[in-house]
Amino acid sequence: MSAPAPTHAPATAPARTAAPTAAELLAFALRTAADPAVVDSLPLDPQGRTWIRLDGPGGSEAWLIGWPPGTGTGWHDHAESRGAFATARGRLTERSLAVRLPSEGWQSLELAPGVDRSRTLAAGAGRGFGEHHVHEVLNESPDGHAISVHAYYPPLPLIRRYGRSGPVLTLEQVERPADWQ
Repeated sequence: MSAPAPTHAPATAPARTAAPTAAELLAFALRTAADPAVVDSLPLDPQGRTWIRLDGPGGSEAWLIGWPPGTGTGWHDHAESRGAFATARGRLTERSLAVRLPSEGWQSLELAPGVDRSRTLAAGAGRGFGEHHVHEVLNESPDGHAISVHAYYPPLPLIRRYGRSGPVLTLEQVERPADWQ
C-alpha cells in the first residue's frame, strides 16, 4: 500500500496592488518634495533642466526635475497617464487647458474662449491631474532655480508636444520614452 499523496493548500495569487490614483501620486510627490536628502541629490545646471528618475508608487514613473530660471516645458500632455507634481524649491507656474482634446486625428484646433487656466505652485504645493491633461510648466523666476517631483501612471507611453498661437493649438511632435530616458 502506498502512502497517500501529500495535500497542499491551493496556491493563492499574490495580492494585486491597485494602480495609484492621481491623489496617491500627488501624496508621493509632496512627500518626496519635502525630503531634503532626495532634493539635494539633484545636480543643477545653470542653463538646462536636469532630472533623475525615481521609484514611484505602485509601478508609476517618477522624476526629480531641476528648472533653471526662465525654463519651461512648452505645451504638452501625457497621453493616457494620470499624474501629479509638487514643487520642492522655488516656484513653478502651470498653465493648463480646461478642455479634453481628441486623442488623435487632428493637427490643429482652435480653442474656445475661457479654457485657459493658470496657477502658481510655491515650495510645498502640488497638483494632481487626469489623463489627457494639456499643460505647460514654467520657472518664471529671473534668478532662482526651482526643483519639482513628478509622477505618472501608467508610465508615460508618449508625450505629445503642442505649439500655441493665440487660440490655435497645433500638434508638433510625439515623443516616445526612448527620446527622454
